[in-house]
Amino acid sequence: MKLSIIIPVYNEESTIKQVLQKLVDLYFPFDTEIIIADDGSTDRTSRIIKEFNRDNILKVHTSLINLGKGAAVRFGLEYIEGDYVIIQDADLELNPEDIVSLIQPIAKGDAEVVYGSRFKSRSQDLASIPWYTILANKILTAYTNLIYASKLTDMATAYKLVKSDVMKRIRLECIGFEFDPEITAKILRLGYKIVEVPISYQPRSTEEGKKISWRDGFIFMYYLTKYRVVKKESFIKRTSEAL
Repeated sequence: MKLSIIIPVYNEESTIKQVLQKLVDLYFPFDTEIIIADDGSTDRTSRIIKEFNRDNILKVHTSLINLGKGAAVRFGLEYIEGDYVIIQDADLELNPEDIVSLIQPIAKGDAEVVYGSRFKSRSQDLASIPWYTILANKILTAYTNLIYASKLTDMATAYKLVKSDVMKRIRLECIGFEFDPEITAKILRLGYKIVEVPISYQPRSTEEGKKISWRDGFIFMYYLTKYRVVKKESFIKRTSEAL
């Protein structure tokens, strides 16, 4: 079994080395590959990645311009060789150690898609999470559950683990943060069950580099609605199509 870890990154000079070091130092009971999609960073991020990759332990794609998270993820998908793929953000909001628990339902044959939920565990300390983040997540997740008949607790989580065969089957159009509602909507419309596993979460502020904002919530609602009404046949990629 092999896991492909895609890291979309844009101007994360303060955290990217720590994230990479955590992933490299972790013991995974399976093979892994780390794929970085540098989305046109203009700070020291690209240099840090290059220095870290002196021994060529990473696969790196570098865009000349900033396009968006969705575009970076799609570039990263072109490099995957693993049986499963997970998205790892380049900040430190999520703990890479949780990846091992995320893979368990798939390894046991209980799921093809696993999300890491920041709100599933009753022991989760919500005190550090801003109230507006909790409210926005509850609204988006409730709307997702309503129109897709799902039972999610955290639609907008960054930790989305998908069997590679499933991911390669789905046609993605996203450029920016709409990756999250698009992949969720298409997975659910195509009949895949999403299993959730509790994860830890350390939110950061806009001042600390957080890029998603309240405006993206309206964008999420639009794409959730859009992919509910269009024909699901359009979600399936033809074998001749590139990622």
